[in-house]
Amino acid sequence: MDATEAEELVSDRIADLVEYLVCSIVDDADGVSLEVIDGADSSTIEVTVAGGDVAKVIGRHGRTIKAIRTLARALAARLDTSVEVEVLG
Repeated sequence: MDATEAEELVSDRIADLVEYLVCSIVDDADGVSLEVIDGADSSTIEVTVAGGDVAKVIGRHGRTIKAIRTLARALAARLDTSVEVEVLG
């Protein structure tokens, strides 16, 4: 396995965590989709949810998305990489 394959596996593991957390929060779990954009130094995970579920994922004053980002960054740090999580409606 080369470095590129290892990096993809790392970002996929983080995306799995984010997907699990988001699907646990929203009403329409089938409306959740993730896109992983791998960059040179970090990855970006774009989470798309149904319009009515955006507020649930963001939470009051952004607390829920902040917690999701904290967990994703903690896992990324353990895997020696960095990640950003963005919510799209």
